[in-house]
Amino acid sequence: MKQPCVYILASGWNGTLYVGVTSDLIKRVWEHKNDLIEGFTKKYRVHDLVWFQQHETMESAIVREKTIKEWNRVWKIELIEAANARWRDLYPDLLT
Repeated sequence: MKQPCVYILASGWNGTLYVGVTSDLIKRVWEHKNDLIEGFTKKYRVHDLVWFQQHETMESAIVREKTIKEWNRVWKIELIEAANARWRDLYPDLLT
């Protein structure tokens, strides 16, 4: 999946959230899941892909990421639950 994407990872249902941007979602989430990315997601074990959005350009993905990062937690939860009410890890779906 080589396409600009904004994504949200969670430590579990209603858990710690992380918002990121990438041009290769499968690779990036795999890196998070295997703790190859030093920092927040490794420290707080934030590994479940609970939401993502594809973009035409990296520029638009970065703008969207920055916007979501400014949102309060409730808005982020509403965004996740609108598409993934059970907070299911979507990563396995990307591999099929």
